[in-house]
Amino acid sequence: MNILYISPENTVGTLSLWKKAHEARGNTCTFVTLYPAWGEYDSGICLNLPLVASNKWYMEGRHKYYKKVRGGAGDYEERKGYPPTWAPNSGLEKLYFKFRDWLWQHKVEELIASERLMEYDILHLEWGLEFYRDGRFVKKASEKGIPIVCTYHGQDLRTRGVIPTIDQMSNLNLTSELDLLKKHPDIHYLFLPFDTSAYQPKMELGDPLKICHAPTNRHYKGSESIIPICRQLEQEEGIEFVLLENLPNDTVLKEKQSCDILIDQVHNRGGWGYGMNSVEGLSMGLCCVTELVPEYVQFIPDHPFVNVTADSLYGTLKGLLQNPQKILEYKKQGIGWVKKYHDLHQTADTLYDYYDERGWTR
Repeated sequence: MNILYISPENTVGTLSLWKKAHEARGNTCTFVTLYPAWGEYDSGICLNLPLVASNKWYMEGRHKYYKKVRGGAGDYEERKGYPPTWAPNSGLEKLYFKFRDWLWQHKVEELIASERLMEYDILHLEWGLEFYRDGRFVKKASEKGIPIVCTYHGQDLRTRGVIPTIDQMSNLNLTSELDLLKKHPDIHYLFLPFDTSAYQPKMELGDPLKICHAPTNRHYKGSESIIPICRQLEQEEGIEFVLLENLPNDTVLKEKQSCDILIDQVHNRGGWGYGMNSVEGLSMGLCCVTELVPEYVQFIPDHPFVNVTADSLYGTLKGLLQNPQKILEYKKQGIGWVKKYHDLHQTADTLYDYYDERGWTR
């Protein structure tokens, strides 16, 4: 089979992992991105389109605009609906997307022709997006009988919503975010894929012990609660706190692997529980601390996480630091668990089960 992924960017390198998993099964896989990946990940066939990016000025500008048209929470304001549905917030926004589709059209259509994108067997749309906001590419692919898969990762469904035209033609919706199962009437769970063999887990404890926090967005990670507590523990317990923020990906990985404890998030503002940050940490042999709501604990009862809230974080960390043997126990448990559920070939098995159920591999 020939499998095509379209994504705004190769977020945390996930598209590269899917390509590896598909090719290990003897299939071909290509991914196309709209703009270069943050963090130096492979961007595949990158269109490098204008008027879209993940840089600071673009994100801050969008947030300020949404604060005016959607309310005080701006870009963090969650949409209602089952599923939440995207629509322009103003006439000006409607014109903006029409203009952007027109501006992109020449470059996009040239790529569709040169790379024969209409000749693939399965089309995956990361974030539930294609090239055009009006869904014209997906409409043509659907008319040709190409199965459409939409994968939602969090804010794309929570704060933007599905693109109605695309949602109507999607044959399979997937997510690795448990709370999104309650936001769409036809969506299925898939653990995040990861190459769990990429790191040699660190099983010895550092001297001093090192705690790290690696927020890509401080609001979503609850960093305003996490950072002061870690600074306080530096003074009280003699540990080293490492804040990994706005750094090259290679630097983040190197620093993270030298740590003993990773704090992922509290408050569950950007989704429940954990994400790739924790999956990476578990594969490195770190003790991972995060907030898991009761629904998540029920969904993964054998989880290896140290479950905290913002209120319990200080006491829990204090207890771990004063009982290092517990840190080692969590490290050992985490390695086996992440291989069982997140290894890219295990997650690919689940994805191909979804394919088989729909007759796409026959």
